[in-house]
Order: sequence, then C-alpha cells, then structure tokens
Amino acid sequence: MAALRLDIVTPDCVVLSKDVEYVGAPGLLGEFGVLPGHIPFISALSVGVLHYKREGKSHYVFVSGGFAEVSEDTVTVLAESAEQAHQIDFSRAEEARKRAQARLDAKNEDHDFKRASFALARSVSRLSLRGRD
Repeated sequence: MAALRLDIVTPDCVVLSKDVEYVGAPGLLGEFGVLPGHIPFISALSVGVLHYKREGKSHYVFVSGGFAEVSEDTVTVLAESAEQAHQIDFSRAEEARKRAQARLDAKNEDHDFKRASFALARSVSRLSLRGRD
C-alpha cells in the first residue's frame, strides 16, 4: 500500500516522523483528510486532535494550532505545540480546564476572554484523548 510521510514538528522538537496510511487534521475551516496521492495544499490548523492510521490502527496527537503542508506524499505539520495521546498528563489537563472555566465563569474584566477560551479549548482537546492510544 502506498504511504504518506507524516512529520509533526514544534519549535522545541520533532514530535513524530513516520510513514502512515492516512492523516486527518483539524483545519481552521474544518477537519480535512489526506490519503497518498492527495493534491498539494497548505492549511492553517486549529486547536484539536490530529489522527493518523498506521498498519490499520488509529493514533492520536493533540495539536495547538499551526500549519499543515501536503506535498507529494508528505504531510508536514508545524505546530505551536503537539503531544501524542500517550504523552498527555491528564490530571494537569483537567486542572487547566478547571482554571480556564473558572476564569470564563467569573466574567472578570481583568481576565482576557480570548486567552481563557483558547486555554479551555486546549485542555478539552487534550482530555478528549483519554483512553486513546
């Protein structure tokens, strides 16, 4: 079977570099999927879950924004941050969710609503990966 090369890179490290069969990613305008032979394109990414198939098994990676480039049979993801599902500290993610929700519920003018909303989205996306991979 034809394969795609998936590279996920953050400013700190290479998170993943593998040959895969399929990539699904959270594009800014909605999720998109890539199979081998896909036409080239570039997309901004939203906070969410990227998934890929390797040897018929699904794997999951949290991504916090960035860009994806599809060219030839390669998908390159440049993400602000990324964590494979098995690397996520779920207790830390739950604490982050509680803090973000409390800031939003307080409706305090001193709190940055966009920043709190973004923190909530990140933590909820991380928590959605509990039990996967």
